[in-house]
Amino acid sequence: MAEPATPVKEHKPHQWVISIGGIMSTLLIYGVLQEKIMKVPYGANNEFFKYSLFIVCCNRLATSAVSAGILLASKKGLNPVAPVYKYCVVSVSNILTTTCQYEALKYVSFPVQTLAKCAKMIPVMVWCMIIMQKKYKSHDYIVAVLVTLGSALFILYPPAFDINPYNSRRENTVWGVFLMTGYLGFDGFTSSFQEKLFKGYEMEIHNQIFFTSLCSLLLSFSGLVLQGQLMLAVDFVLQHRDCLYDILLLSSVATASQFFISYTIRTFGSLTNATIMTTRQLVSIMLSCLWFVHPLSAEQWVGAAIVFGALYWRSFTRRKPTPTDQVDSEEQKPLNANP
Repeated sequence: MAEPATPVKEHKPHQWVISIGGIMSTLLIYGVLQEKIMKVPYGANNEFFKYSLFIVCCNRLATSAVSAGILLASKKGLNPVAPVYKYCVVSVSNILTTTCQYEALKYVSFPVQTLAKCAKMIPVMVWCMIIMQKKYKSHDYIVAVLVTLGSALFILYPPAFDINPYNSRRENTVWGVFLMTGYLGFDGFTSSFQEKLFKGYEMEIHNQIFFTSLCSLLLSFSGLVLQGQLMLAVDFVLQHRDCLYDILLLSSVATASQFFISYTIRTFGSLTNATIMTTRQLVSIMLSCLWFVHPLSAEQWVGAAIVFGALYWRSFTRRKPTPTDQVDSEEQKPLNANP
C-alpha cells in the first residue's frame, strides 16, 4: 500500500506580510539612514558626521542588549560556548568590515556600494575554501563571475555628471573602491569564521550574536577612547539632535531586521529569504537614486541588470542550499546587518 503523500504546508497571508513587509521596510529605512548620516551635512554650517566607529558602537550596544534579553527570556543563560578569544576574532573582523562600509560612503555613492556588496561571493568562497575546505559547483563560480563583472561595470563607468552637490564634492572612486575591497575581504572572513564556530561548537545563534556583539561593543568603545573621538562624536550628536535620532533609529531598524530575517528563514526557508534580500537591494538602489539624486549611466544600468539577473537566476534555479547561501546578502548574517 502506497504511503500517503506529505501535504505541502500552506503559508498564510499574514506570514508573507510579516516577512516581506518587515525585511523590506526595516532595511530600506536602514539604507536611507546609512547614506543620510554619512553623506548629508547637518546644521547651518553643513557639518558632516565623521565618526564611523561611533555608529558601530551604538549598533552593537543595541544588538547585544536585545540578544541578552532573548537569552535570559529563554532561560539559556549568558555563558560562552566557545573560547572568548574566538568571539573576539569575529568581533575584530566585523568591526573592520562595518567601519570600511561606513567610511566608503564618504567617497562613493550608496548605489555603488550596494552593487559592490554583491561581489562578496568571491571572497566568501575563497575564505570558505581556506578555512572550511569547501568545494563549489560550476554554477556558483559562473554566478560569482557575472556578479563581479556587473559590479565592476557599475563602479568603473559612473555618470558624466551628478547634480547632487554633496556627491560631486566628496566622491573619490579610488579610495572608495579600496575601502570596499577591505569590506569584502573582512566580510568574507567574518561569515566563514562564524560558520566554523556554529559547526565546531554547535552554538545557538543568539549566543554567538551576544558575545560577538559584546566584544565588538567593547572594542569599538575602546577605539573611540584611544583615538580621542568619543567626546567629539558625543558633542556632534548633542549639537545636531537630528543626527542622534538618525543613529538611534538606524540601530533600532538594524536590530529589528534580524528578527524578520530569522522569521523568514524559519518559516519559508533560505531561498525565499535570498529572493527578498535581492529584491531589497534592487529597491534600495532605486530609492537612493530618487531620494539622493544619483543619476545612473547606461553602463551602470547594464551592470545592475547583470548583477541582479545573475542573483535571481541563482535563486530560482537552486533546489538545495549551497555553500554560498550565506553570501546572498550582508543582512542575512546577524552581525553584518547592524552594519
